[in-house]
Amino acid sequence: MPTLTPMKTQLELFKEEAERFQKQHPDLEKIEVLYSGFCGPLRGKWLPASMLSKLTEGAVRLPLSTVALDVWGVDVSATGLAIERGDPDGILMPVPGTLKPVPWAKVPTAQVLVTLFELEEQTPHLLDPRYVLETAQAKLKDKGLTPVVATELEFYFIDMEPGSNGLPLPPIIPGTKHRLKASQIYDLDIMAQFEPILAEINRACKIQGIPADTTIAEFGHGQFEINLLHVPDALEAADHCLLFKRVIRHIARKHGMDVTFMAKPYAECTGSGFHVHTSLLDANGANVFTGETDEASPTLRHAVGGLLETMLDMQILFAPHANSYRRLQPASYAPTACCWGYDHRAAAVRVPATKGVGARLEHRVAGADANPYLVVAALLHGINHGLEHKCDPGTAITPQEDLAKYKHLSGNWETAITRWKDSAAAQQMTSSDFHRIYSISRSAEYDIFATTVTAFECQTYAKKV
Repeated sequence: MPTLTPMKTQLELFKEEAERFQKQHPDLEKIEVLYSGFCGPLRGKWLPASMLSKLTEGAVRLPLSTVALDVWGVDVSATGLAIERGDPDGILMPVPGTLKPVPWAKVPTAQVLVTLFELEEQTPHLLDPRYVLETAQAKLKDKGLTPVVATELEFYFIDMEPGSNGLPLPPIIPGTKHRLKASQIYDLDIMAQFEPILAEINRACKIQGIPADTTIAEFGHGQFEINLLHVPDALEAADHCLLFKRVIRHIARKHGMDVTFMAKPYAECTGSGFHVHTSLLDANGANVFTGETDEASPTLRHAVGGLLETMLDMQILFAPHANSYRRLQPASYAPTACCWGYDHRAAAVRVPATKGVGARLEHRVAGADANPYLVVAALLHGINHGLEHKCDPGTAITPQEDLAKYKHLSGNWETAITRWKDSAAAQQMTSSDFHRIYSISRSAEYDIFATTVTAFECQTYAKKV
């Protein structure tokens, strides 16, 4: 695949930004270099401030194999990326516009997002999730279309320590000795009690340029949703979401709590979703989804149709882990059928508005545990597929409609992995290398879960069979 943003251009842009930042923050001591792999936490390294110039020269390196580490941070030998080939380094390429202060750090600190580049070719690493999204967005830009993307992220505050059974505990309500244990949907009293931590999250977002907007208390005990404002750049929207999760985690820990983005941390409570709103602008800045009536325009219908047609093939990107499938169950406030509707939250794809600048679709399938770059890449690929093939989404669902007639999302992790492996659409979304290595990554994690004997199994069967 061709380089979308030449390395030299990217470094020149970042060098100007770094010089301005150092003048504004002369006391800077540390730089946290961050990037996203397939799954798990953000990875990277800490640099002394004196090494910022090396970053601007493309002289900071990290093994390319780390992008495909499993959720436990271990090399997946079947990928052949690590010691099997000498574990070569790649270049950590800074992303212009992402050098920001870290307000929770104990010493003056900055952070910057990076992408992985090949050392010899000086081109993007094909396995880097951010580059996967960049290529998906480029296909729409080649048509003169600019994606406008906004995200909504649900999460749970939890206790710093798990319960005696090893499972997460809801947090102690700030200012009290009482643990949350009831539904709190839209509860303003709960919001008020959590105001110190929520307010600090918003302040940190402002410092880091993350456009945090509405906050609501959700169904689960300790569950909240915070929305991020739309931006006319899918890469920037995914950057915001990734860094927003980091903000929430660090501020929660500062307040004596932790946070989980597991799709389903409690069996008895609702799961946490990652909802993505998308529209498209033409070369003149006009929303191509807008129509004249309350019915979806042909272009919007085609986009929805493409998402529905590719949804099962892309499900492993929306639900990448074992726990993801606990959320995708009937009557769980998560979509289970491949259908669409107007302002209908049981639909996998919801159309909240059909006219004016706000005409858009909302994809509701992904869990909060999914990689934002890969989710948005899958969405853009589906939309592009729908526009190219003029996909028909069928009739919008109605309230109380029986969803049995629709194709259903798989509730089985292995099925979703196999569907991705065998999918032509998945292979077309990105490079053959990414498709193959991501398949191996998901199968390897599945195999570990499939062969691990759990405490629940032993409690159930040890003295019964």
